[in-house]
Amino acid sequence: MMNLTYTLYLGSKSPRRQQLLCEMNIPFTPRVREVDETFPEDIEADEMAAHLARLKASAHDDLEEGAVVLCSDTVVIANGHMLAKPEDADEASAMLELLSGMRHEVVTAFCLKSKNNEMVISDTASVYFKELSKEEIDHYVSHYKPYDKAGAYGIQEWIGMIGIEKIEGSYFTVMGLPVHKVYEALRTFQA
Repeated sequence: MMNLTYTLYLGSKSPRRQQLLCEMNIPFTPRVREVDETFPEDIEADEMAAHLARLKASAHDDLEEGAVVLCSDTVVIANGHMLAKPEDADEASAMLELLSGMRHEVVTAFCLKSKNNEMVISDTASVYFKELSKEEIDHYVSHYKPYDKAGAYGIQEWIGMIGIEKIEGSYFTVMGLPVHKVYEALRTFQA
């Protein structure tokens, strides 16, 4: 177990991020704030995750001394276009059709913020999907309803198990939290 010298809050509703911190034996308390995730039109796709992680952390501007919040965001980039969370089944299916048979990038960034300090770190992984059939896409979307996932898929779910042929980079970055980088950052962060 990591012995933190500060209180750690997780600024995320994501059950995956909560699960990963629990599995790493890192003590935390959920502390979620609603944030308007509007972003500048001219921002580069590969900078979006860091921008959103920092934006989420800025909603915790009332942190007490000795407290740190961890906020994170993930974006999927295919053919230079950012894929956010799908609004509905049609949009989820369209995203998966786009990703089918090709390589795409997953960028996950996290922000550690205290009253006096801030650190933002990003990690990128390349993911290669096999050609997905319409039946596979339909099955996944109807059974797993991936509306809370960037790019309309969870690597740890059925579609990842049957569809991902190769990953270059961290599995956990694709899952939504680059735990290897989070661990090092938490160990060295000065609250």
